[in-house]
Amino acid sequence: MIKYSIVITTKNRLQDLKFTLQSLGSMVDRRDVELIICDDASTDGTSDYLKKKFNKYTIITNSNSKGLIYNRNVLNNKAKGEYIISLDDDANFLSNNNLEEIDIYFKKHTNCAVISFRIFWGLLRPNSTSTLEHSLIVNSFVGCGHVWRKKMWHMIPNYPSWFIFYGEENYASLHLFKNNFEVHYNPNILVHHRVDIKKRKSQKDYSLRLRRSLRSGWYLYFLFYPAKEIPRRFVYTLWIQFKTKTLKADLKATAAILRALFDVVYNYRKIKKNRSKLTDKQLTEYLKLPEAVIYWKPKEIETN
Repeated sequence: MIKYSIVITTKNRLQDLKFTLQSLGSMVDRRDVELIICDDASTDGTSDYLKKKFNKYTIITNSNSKGLIYNRNVLNNKAKGEYIISLDDDANFLSNNNLEEIDIYFKKHTNCAVISFRIFWGLLRPNSTSTLEHSLIVNSFVGCGHVWRKKMWHMIPNYPSWFIFYGEENYASLHLFKNNFEVHYNPNILVHHRVDIKKRKSQKDYSLRLRRSLRSGWYLYFLFYPAKEIPRRFVYTLWIQFKTKTLKADLKATAAILRALFDVVYNYRKIKKNRSKLTDKQLTEYLKLPEAVIYWKPKEIETN
């Protein structure tokens, strides 16, 4: 019987994917574990590699790119396990006994729908993996390393595929909150996200990432927040973007801001159709929750 489903979506990052899959080792050969990989129309030989080296696992190959969020919906809905473990193609576990930790934690916290992992961002693994952090209830989770309790995944709407990239975790977390379910941060499970976060601003997709990040935040305001709260929050975030980017002559960022505004107008019908308003009391309680723990740094890095 399948208890754990490990799901990965990938596109044109074959070398990263190879490392991630190799790092899973014997974990994916357990009888209670399934591995499902979605290749989103890669052109770097990913599909051929998976068919040759990983054909005993479930491989989904898109002939045309569908986008990260669309693929995550497909993977989560196809998963047979009681728990759905989501990893990015450039992320791997650094902690041990992760499956056992997931099972014990979910059994102990029956109202927990999602566990968000402790995540170290960097090209090289940290010198130390120990932490004094404790688990806690948070307002959202991180896409590159988390696990769903499958039965609760099916109790809320799918991720909004029209977001394309960014924001789906907050969307799901708000729906979970409305249904009185919880998102927990568990630092006992450590994931290495092998990216150089400082270099992202100089990468060619910087403007696109900023555009998608901004619009997803605005989408969430219009989808969930009480009407009286939306104008103030929307205008404030817009002003902050112009102040920190446009007024500092960041032309790429300014273009991203304007395109994000257009996206909000363009998707108005979808926003209206999917609106699921929080009450004033619900919003107050939601905003009291600690923020999602996105970045973890070892103690020696924090003090340097």
